[in-house]
Amino acid sequence: MPNPKHILVLRFSAMGDVAMTVPVLRALTTQHPELKITVVTRAFFKPFFEDLENVTVYAADLKGKHKGVLGLYKLSKELKVLHFDVVADLHNVLRSKILKFFFLGKKAVQLDKGRAEKKALTTGKYFKQLKTTHQRYADVFEALGFSINLSDPIFFKPKKINDNLKDFFSSKNLKTIGIAPFAAHDSKLYPIDKMRAVIADISKNYNVILFGGGAKEIAILNQLEQDFSNVKTVAGKLNLEEELAIISNLDLMLAMDSGNAHMAAMLGKKVITIWGVTHPFAGFAPFNQPDDFALTADRTQFPLIPTSIYGNKFPEGYENAASSISEATIVSKIKEVI
Repeated sequence: MPNPKHILVLRFSAMGDVAMTVPVLRALTTQHPELKITVVTRAFFKPFFEDLENVTVYAADLKGKHKGVLGLYKLSKELKVLHFDVVADLHNVLRSKILKFFFLGKKAVQLDKGRAEKKALTTGKYFKQLKTTHQRYADVFEALGFSINLSDPIFFKPKKINDNLKDFFSSKNLKTIGIAPFAAHDSKLYPIDKMRAVIADISKNYNVILFGGGAKEIAILNQLEQDFSNVKTVAGKLNLEEELAIISNLDLMLAMDSGNAHMAAMLGKKVITIWGVTHPFAGFAPFNQPDDFALTADRTQFPLIPTSIYGNKFPEGYENAASSISEATIVSKIKEVI
């Protein structure tokens, strides 16, 4: 077949995984400017891709009109109208497999998730760095005929901050650190009392902007904002596009193994991550960050780490593994990096 010019990219969720596609697609379209890319994902994630050349987003309503097999069939008919040449399945789940079935005759390459290697890592068979998720994404495009060099990334300038967003930066004279202290699973969290101590220390010399989501998280972040100077929270106040604008103007992001870390990394920010029962060896470290930016739990105390890839499985006594990282270690790393 002739070289494809239009690639359909499938990656429906989750937030961090979708964010990790962005630096790969930026490299792809920079190094292969002849390509047209259509990303099929949830409408919520559209702001991730707005600055990428030759990249458009097609919203998949997987809880509405595109729900179930019939819905995916409707989606396939809508996508065929776009006249794409090949499919890059960066998700490799049942939904994407069903959708590809409806594209009979189109070449499709799917993500190799490395399940066997990851199982060996979490069961203790070996402990070593696995291929990164970013490289696994790049391998899909390589199989389609487009090599990608991820070693020399290009990032865009910080987004403009409007008057409404300027209020979140407490002092123009101080550098600004974002902190996202939450994650999908409690076993990935740094204890909030210890994080409070970190915030108390760094807010003396830096602006701190807090990120979070749910009602319980918002209440905690609001309290932290009240208790310390130079601390603001965006939780529940901004849409995703506005949060990305804030993140693009940070000097540093401190986050758990979570979506916020990947959003900051895709924007070219320095990202320090805190790891509990998960570990960057599984391949989910934020893009383009030095190894020592990942602060991991003490494996002499918790030798079974990583106990799972996503942090949803762990033995008794491991739920607070992240607490083995001292507040002083985190503060010291922040001051070293920023």
